[in-house]
Order: sequence, then C-alpha cells, then structure tokens
Amino acid sequence: MRIDGLQYANWSEKIFRQMREGDVDAVHVTISYHENFRETVLNFERWNRWFEQYPDLIMKGQWASDIDKAKQTGRTAIFFGFQNPSPIEDDIGLVEILHTLGARFMQLTYNNQSLLATGCYEAEDSGITRMGREVIKEMNRVGLVVDMSHSADRSTIEAADLSQRPIAITHANPYDWSPALRNKKDDVIRAVTQNGGMLGFSVYPHHLKDKSACTLQSFCEMVARTADKFGVEHLGIGTDLCQDQPDSVVEWMRVGRWTKEIDYGEGSASNPGFPPMPNWFQDNRDFGNIERGLREVGMNATEVAGVMGGNWYRFFSENFVPKGTV
Repeated sequence: MRIDGLQYANWSEKIFRQMREGDVDAVHVTISYHENFRETVLNFERWNRWFEQYPDLIMKGQWASDIDKAKQTGRTAIFFGFQNPSPIEDDIGLVEILHTLGARFMQLTYNNQSLLATGCYEAEDSGITRMGREVIKEMNRVGLVVDMSHSADRSTIEAADLSQRPIAITHANPYDWSPALRNKKDDVIRAVTQNGGMLGFSVYPHHLKDKSACTLQSFCEMVARTADKFGVEHLGIGTDLCQDQPDSVVEWMRVGRWTKEIDYGEGSASNPGFPPMPNWFQDNRDFGNIERGLREVGMNATEVAGVMGGNWYRFFSENFVPKGTV
C-alpha cells in the first residue's frame, strides 16, 4: 500500500495517470491555503468534476475503507485537507460542515499567527489560543485531524497535548537533519508521536539536507534514524509534491491576502519559485525509489510497508470517524 500524506500539484489527467503508474493508493490533497468557506466550497466542486471526468483513475476518499475500494478497482483515493484554518473563518460550526463535505485534515496555522495558533515564521509563539482550544475539541469530536505542519514549536506541542485524539505533521522533516523553519525539532516530534500522532516525511527540496542535491540514501537514512528514535509506527511519507505548479502559485501559498509585499518564505529573492525536485523523486511514479532506498538502509519489509502507507492507513481508520465510533 502506498499513501502520500500531502500533495498540492497542478492537477491534470497526466498526474492522475502517473499516480496509477506509481501504484499510489491514496493521497491527501490540499484544497485550501487562504480561501474562505465559500471559496473552499468551489474547490470541492472542482474536484467533484474531476471525479466525474476520471472515474477510472481517482475517487473521493472519506474513510480508510475507501482506500481498500480504490485499491481493488485500480484507482487512487483522494482525501481533502486545508493548510490554513481560513475555511472555518471565525465560526466553529463550520468545522462539522467541512468534515461532512469531505475535509479530513486542517492545519491550525500556515506560517503566520492565526485565530487558533502560531505559525513557524512568527518571532513569538504564544501557543494555542482560546479559540484554538475550542476548535481542537470540535475537530476531535467530528473526526477532522489537527495538522501542525506549518506551526511553531510551542503551539505544536500544546496541540499534541490538548488534543484528545492523535494529531499529525503531514509534511516535514527533522530539524537536526536539515535546519529549516518548517522542519521539526526532537521535542516537537516526540510530543506528537508519544501521543499516537504521525510525521510524514517531505521531499520538498527546501526541507531536505543539501536541498535539490539531497541523495536518496541520505533521505532514507534520516527516515531510519527517526524510526529508531520515535518508533516506526508513527512515520509515513508526505511528499509535499507541488508538480507542474507555476511560480504564481508559490506567491499565493506564501502571501495569500495578508501582505502587499512578496514573501519569499523558504526561497530567496533570486529564486522565489519552486526549486528543482531531487532526481530520485520527480513525480508519483517514483515512490518505488523510496521503497527501495528504505530497504537498502536496512529497514525490514514490515517497517517499509508501514512507512510507505500502512501507518497512514491505520491513522486514517482511527481518526477520520466521529468520536465514539472507533
């Protein structure tokens, strides 16, 4: 089983076919960065049209059992998530509405301070806000997973401790392997994993040691070391693949509507767009390279199967359903 914990590609029939060529059974897809509720609904609508257009390639995923159905019918199950809490606006009642529409992950922040928590680009981290505490409880109740991929350290640790259900960092790497604002220090990873949560390893070059020149061996050795530290059952892949996206989309991701300036984020003024992917992971057809690399650094078949998808499958099965129905 192959499950990707996060992608934000410029979706097309080409990419859907590459998913099938790569035997990718499920993908968590970002459908909101800074969109409000109504704009997010339009993104759900767009995906509904794709499900109609390509019923032999993709299907909507809502429950872990949908991955089994996709696997049996040779399709990829698409699960929806938000990289910002903007779709709930300032209305906690929209948490349940969005879960009903099909949302399964929501980040409490995207780099900046939000109504719920502090993002990893802020100088001061005040932790989970009053509204954040209430929203986490509501997310726990309905089965919307708390994602802290772009959140600051204190906020992430507090979210892991406050949440009554496991949380996720869907796409990041250990800070001690590759220092970056978005990568996670050991105490943060420990807080998430010891509470039953998941870390999805990213292949986005800004998160990699040596960036685009990162080797497969280096990446896989990092995965193996993280498994030794925190337990392999808490680890998966969350590529953060942004395939075929124009640089204007990078600006939308980083800037949204909160500033008139260009925020270069993890890029630089001389290279503000998407960096080249490492040669061992260009698109969805390359998941086999990661699988092979994990075996070559000494992980056994059960461990590799867990990281490539089994662990996400278990996490999905336990955390997408309303509280009390597990």
